[in-house]
Amino acid sequence: MESFKNWMTEAANIMFDDSKNDLRSLPKSVRLQILIVLSFVWSTVFSLYVFSVTSFIFGWAGVVMAHIGLIIAVYITFKFFHKKQEQPVSVFQSGNYNPAKIFAVFFIVFFIFIFTKGIDVLTRTNSYETPYSGPETTTEERIKRFVK
Repeated sequence: MESFKNWMTEAANIMFDDSKNDLRSLPKSVRLQILIVLSFVWSTVFSLYVFSVTSFIFGWAGVVMAHIGLIIAVYITFKFFHKKQEQPVSVFQSGNYNPAKIFAVFFIVFFIFIFTKGIDVLTRTNSYETPYSGPETTTEERIKRFVK
């Protein structure tokens, strides 16, 4: 078991370390495209295995969108941190308000808003409940009104 754990650790180190990865000679944009294609492939395999025929397309679309969103979010995050190391000037000092930064802040605020509203809906009790004691007449009496 220990040898398998060592093998998995070494494989992960080779796969995720840019200096040891087989894709290290490719530009980062090409590596991003390869990751997105792999996410399509693995999302399709997972969806075929997990979802039924009737729910396959919705499940597959959800899994693919989650993969692509995660890959792009990680890529943009690393890109911002890498630029920050090269250029340690604050955005407020430089006035560099590019659309990607504005979209990222808007997305985070929107996601937090939606998340808090979901929590609010799940925890709120319904204050508009009115007790229901059943119909005033029986079913037979209601039918007799229409059938004479």
